[in-house]
Amino acid sequence: MTLATPLVDIGVNFHSKQLTGLAPELIARAKDANVGAILATGTSVESSQSELALAHQHPGYLYSTAGVHPHSADGWNDTALELLFTLLEDPACVAVGETGLDYNRNFSTPANQRRAFGAQLELAADTGKPLFLHCRDAFDDFFAMMRDAVAGGARGVVHCFTGSEDEAEAFVELGLDIGVTGWVTDLARGQTLREAVKSTPLDRLHLETDAPYLGPKNAKKRRPYNEPANLIWIARAIAELHGVDELVVAQACTRNSERLFGFSNQGLHL
Repeated sequence: MTLATPLVDIGVNFHSKQLTGLAPELIARAKDANVGAILATGTSVESSQSELALAHQHPGYLYSTAGVHPHSADGWNDTALELLFTLLEDPACVAVGETGLDYNRNFSTPANQRRAFGAQLELAADTGKPLFLHCRDAFDDFFAMMRDAVAGGARGVVHCFTGSEDEAEAFVELGLDIGVTGWVTDLARGQTLREAVKSTPLDRLHLETDAPYLGPKNAKKRRPYNEPANLIWIARAIAELHGVDELVVAQACTRNSERLFGFSNQGLHL
């Protein structure tokens, strides 16, 4: 099942153990499923480097982000900042992140998370690139830091959003976009997200698999891992929630991703 408008998957963790060595076949199946571009997510200096190297192997189709995830914030230092800055000078590296705050399990201390996040907000300001954002059980601190950053010109997407309708509305009013994963297809656990997506304007939504995680529950056949070829099922769930055709969702979300990440400026014609 494909659509006339190519889709954009804004979040794939090619560096994850589940996807190691699978990039060529994942990309081939994604193209067959009419996925027109993929954003490979960097969550550490090392994975940011490997994702950019992979993007160079698939120019005009694969792009990358560069950042340090809040789980790894205890290791943040000036060397990491310098290395990320160098990666972001590459046109194929189109966003700062994954960065943000995660107080759910506190793999890094909240103080170190805020320190690393603040530095990466400054990095986005210095490079002029958008933010690929993570917020889990940390809304108040995250929102306060983003409010100041947006006032300074920052823009970005809260990826893999799983929060409430009120939180989504607050982010949208602030000027941020919302990334929607297969969690929206989970009728048992995803009801809060489904309500949030239903009330979020289509011109502020992006599609993402967050592969290999969060496989869509509405997919007829699935492998043991999630992959970009499954993106259509997320678009279908959003279409059902908004009461529109899947093509309308595809067109809106693809335009949003082009706008935020500058894919059209890269010569990509989706």
